[in-house]
Amino acid sequence: MQPATLPASDELDLEGIRALLGDDWPSVNALIRESLASDVALINQVAAHITRGGGKRLRPLIVLLGARACGYRGRDHITAAAIVEFIHTATLLHDDVVDQSALRRGQETANELWGNQASVLVGDFLYSRAFQMMVALGAMRVMAIMADATNTIAEGEVLQLLNVHDPDTTEERYRQVIYRKTARLFEAGAQLSAVLGGLPASGEQAMAAYGRHLGTAFQLVDDALDYSAESSETGKNLGDDLAEGKPTLPLIRAMQRGTPAQRSLIRQAIEHGGRGELDAIRAAIESTGALEYTLALAQTEASLAENALHALPDSDFKDALAALAGFAVRRRF
Repeated sequence: MQPATLPASDELDLEGIRALLGDDWPSVNALIRESLASDVALINQVAAHITRGGGKRLRPLIVLLGARACGYRGRDHITAAAIVEFIHTATLLHDDVVDQSALRRGQETANELWGNQASVLVGDFLYSRAFQMMVALGAMRVMAIMADATNTIAEGEVLQLLNVHDPDTTEERYRQVIYRKTARLFEAGAQLSAVLGGLPASGEQAMAAYGRHLGTAFQLVDDALDYSAESSETGKNLGDDLAEGKPTLPLIRAMQRGTPAQRSLIRQAIEHGGRGELDAIRAAIESTGALEYTLALAQTEASLAENALHALPDSDFKDALAALAGFAVRRRF
């Protein structure tokens, strides 16, 4: 079977976007390394591992670009960007334990190398470090936004746990999970940039909408990639979501549109997990147009993100934020 393919990437020049930020980008990476330092050797070992894993760090990039697009000229956006990245990384460490994942971004996960206990505890360290840095900023509005976001993310983790192995999960329940688990942190990071830039409430709302729609698009594509790419492209094993019994949108849509035999196959796969029927399930997803449906929704969300930027004055930073929305739906990994 030939799997459906995602839209070809325009090879968005992320390095060019980062260069637009001048010394902001190296400054946030330096702060991340500095703030991860601990006199506990194991924390340093795990921190070095997850830092090497890298990733595109889109969330801190949004904070930096957003702050500049909103007219901010100070340096607190460097700390805010690091805070957002620490909270994101903490959730990944905890997620990998819950999901029993062995591979992330093409390398072994922390729990695979050091065990679940170390992974959870270093995740806790990152959460607490993030809140120390929030206090250092001395901005109650920043703390309120991030405290609410962190709580919502935790709720999303629990909601996803309730959906695992449940083939009757609806699209609405799925959307609630991806908002809380993924889009909420994008939303918070973009909103922080508006707060730092001193925008009025309407500007805050517009930036929050940008982050929310961008994060939703990003997760929709991520879930599509689990059935349309290869591990060398995604940095994780193909069919991980299926193996964990997660009813993501490609599966939900395929069950809605598939034949009785296809619905039965997918239902059993969600209930029991595993990759034993992965090829047949990918065929069902392909034949029902489930990937195209998922990617069309992602494109709609990306367009909504771009539309939200109309509230900002024209600038290269605004254009870069719009380019990131396009990247969210064109990426291969």
